[in-house]
Amino acid sequence: MVTVIIPTLNEAEHIVAVVQFAQSDPLVTEVIVVDDKSTDNTVTLAKQAGAKVITSTKLGKGASMKDGVLCAANDIVLFLDGDIDPYPHFTIPLLAQPILQNEVDFVKSSFNRNAGRVTELVAKPLLSIFFPELMRFSQPLSGMIAGKKALFEQIDFRDDYGVDIGILIDMHFMHVRMKEVEIGYIENKSKPWHALGKMSKEVAQTIILKAARSKNAHYNLEELSVMNEIRSQMEFALTEYLPETKKLILFDMDNILLKGRFIDAFAEKYALKKEIMDIRTTETDPVAITKRITTLLKGKSFGELIQIADDDIPIVEDAAEVIDELKRRGYLIGVVSYSYDCITNYFKNKLGMHFSLGNELEFSKSICTGEVKIPSFWYSRKNSLCRHAVCKTNAMLAILDKHQIKRENTIAVGNSLNDMCMIKEAGMGIAFCSKDELVSHHADIIIHEPKFEELLKVAK
Repeated sequence: MVTVIIPTLNEAEHIVAVVQFAQSDPLVTEVIVVDDKSTDNTVTLAKQAGAKVITSTKLGKGASMKDGVLCAANDIVLFLDGDIDPYPHFTIPLLAQPILQNEVDFVKSSFNRNAGRVTELVAKPLLSIFFPELMRFSQPLSGMIAGKKALFEQIDFRDDYGVDIGILIDMHFMHVRMKEVEIGYIENKSKPWHALGKMSKEVAQTIILKAARSKNAHYNLEELSVMNEIRSQMEFALTEYLPETKKLILFDMDNILLKGRFIDAFAEKYALKKEIMDIRTTETDPVAITKRITTLLKGKSFGELIQIADDDIPIVEDAAEVIDELKRRGYLIGVVSYSYDCITNYFKNKLGMHFSLGNELEFSKSICTGEVKIPSFWYSRKNSLCRHAVCKTNAMLAILDKHQIKRENTIAVGNSLNDMCMIKEAGMGIAFCSKDELVSHHADIIIHEPKFEELLKVAK
């Protein structure tokens, strides 16, 4: 009936309790944690608690919220913050029941709490000037909200502290039936003073920009405030919360961890097999192939791509079990794939791996732009082990250097020519169900069946 979405960034302290709280309510049939590339073990704990975990397409709470909406299976979605424990017992029914009973379409929470300085000093004064109709909401910055999925799909989610007030104003613009409900007392950490300045600026900016657009104001909006610069450079997706280890295992993803390739499943679903085959047969440069194929994804939503990963590409049966055992043996485990980072992150989370590296698929408001960024860690450098301009061994060397792991303590699992250098240069190279004789020739071990149990015999 209701999907609970929990945007997170380094919420390891409370995430298990929040997920379990959501799961305990009979109205909830789905819990989605949308992680903003946390550097603690938020993802692992959320997955262990039973939540569906996805990685946000870009940094910012708003992007996480929109991605969660697009992946939600239910028509009603409810947002909870990941840093609150305990929640008042009846939080979920108080937020969801007015929508389920068709009383309203959007519900915002109010609550007793230990602070609310930005609300009182910034948000309310500006609302009284620009949107006096919204003064009936005692806590317009509250992040605990519920509404119909179809409405959230129309919202322009901001990626800063202005996201919650922006949603309220947009619902007002759409003439949505909405109300505020009191859920009880909430205790959470107050923002430090230096953070309050940033929060105040972004909340004020959101209200003024929304007001200016609605009234077609004549003044120069750029003079009111400077827009927050969105981080677009792909991060080297290794987190700081990783085991103390001197051993590394790298897996390619397509036809290794998965019984198939993401792009082939995409082509099958959208009848684009001929177009992709034409690109592969007429283009020789691997970067050009990647960029041309990516144009075929233009206009598809993040949710649609994740749905393909969820429904159309099975994972090798014993992959999760073997990865859990490898983690117990002290290995650092990651996906190294030329596929898209949103997909590699999804399967990294699903399998409980430590990190994933992929090409950065670009999104605008959670819709694919048809553009892709090729991260610098693939490219040749002074200490490269081969002459290829783009090679997975370059990423492997960067990981080894970062964690001070010797190359002889590395296992690489692949199956295609794209993996051959990595298989050759790792301490142990494994050809997994490879159809390429050259790859198998350079591998130390060949696994013929789509099972990873043999890996445990050599990964001590």
